[in-house]
Amino acid sequence: MVNEATGNLPATRATLSEVAALANVSVATVSKVLNGRSGVSDETRSRIESLLEERNYNRRLSAQSTAPLIEVLCFEIDSPFAGAAISGIERAAREQGIGVVVASAEDSHLPGPGWVDGVLRRQPLGIILVAALLPEKDLARLRSRAIPIVMMDPYGAPATDAPSIGSADWNGGFLATQHLIQLGHKRIAIITGPESMMASTARLSGYRAALEAAGIGVRRDYIRPGTFHRDDGVIEGRELLSAPEPPSAIFASSDLQALGVYEAARSLGLRIPDDLSVVGYDDLAIAQWVGPPLTTVRVPLAEMAEQAMHLVLRLRDEPELAFSRVDMATSLVVRESSTAPRA
Repeated sequence: MVNEATGNLPATRATLSEVAALANVSVATVSKVLNGRSGVSDETRSRIESLLEERNYNRRLSAQSTAPLIEVLCFEIDSPFAGAAISGIERAAREQGIGVVVASAEDSHLPGPGWVDGVLRRQPLGIILVAALLPEKDLARLRSRAIPIVMMDPYGAPATDAPSIGSADWNGGFLATQHLIQLGHKRIAIITGPESMMASTARLSGYRAALEAAGIGVRRDYIRPGTFHRDDGVIEGRELLSAPEPPSAIFASSDLQALGVYEAARSLGLRIPDDLSVVGYDDLAIAQWVGPPLTTVRVPLAEMAEQAMHLVLRLRDEPELAFSRVDMATSLVVRESSTAPRA
């Protein structure tokens, strides 16, 4: 109950029976809502959820009621990047004797219908979001059950009360562009990712900073929009390379985009790196297999996955970690797709 003298929430959390009384329902109905079970109307469920949040109900799950599982919600689950991230999480979980349940986020980076209800039924140890988002109402439901959440490679601004594991994307963009400048390139283009993604804007900012540090003007026509997909590289690569003054080098903001640039160059009769230098981003396994092998920026996905697992398991006992943000170092991997420009 609220302290009438101070207007503040009580030091102790509300009990299940108190929430049931306030909602004018049975304890069994509140229990159904807590555990994500059916048989409760949307109106009643919404009222109970609000009361659980307002009355500071935050159940501490016992070891017996918590499944040895980690839930992973991942954007574009069929992409090479997602595959590498999930593989790293699964490996780190397996070392702890923990299982993994994986679900795919939709085009909007949000979970599909019923995902949260399924999580509440399974009562996992925690959740890792990989480039995915949760609406505030879903976050509130999960918080009320004391289910920890960690964001890995967060989409948009990370939640202030959920730890996030990212990589040093500004530095990665700077390193990629600086490498091309040091080879002697001055006409350097970039294909970016979505403006709404922090990783994309940070890489673009690093690109700009490297050019400015070298005294090279930033050309607006050399900055092309993208979504981190191969088609970006094909479409934007052809546009760039067909321009009256084409770039001598392209920094693609993902390895998939770089593969698209390879295709664009081939279609125009250009050779890599003789006619065009290309640098990618992520250092996925495919970067080593293409011809020529791709110079790229390494994102430490395995280390990020291990750190995400470490955090999600500690959060239940160390809630102060919820306000942490970790950016892991990126590094340049030089292979055969970049060289000095033709005289």
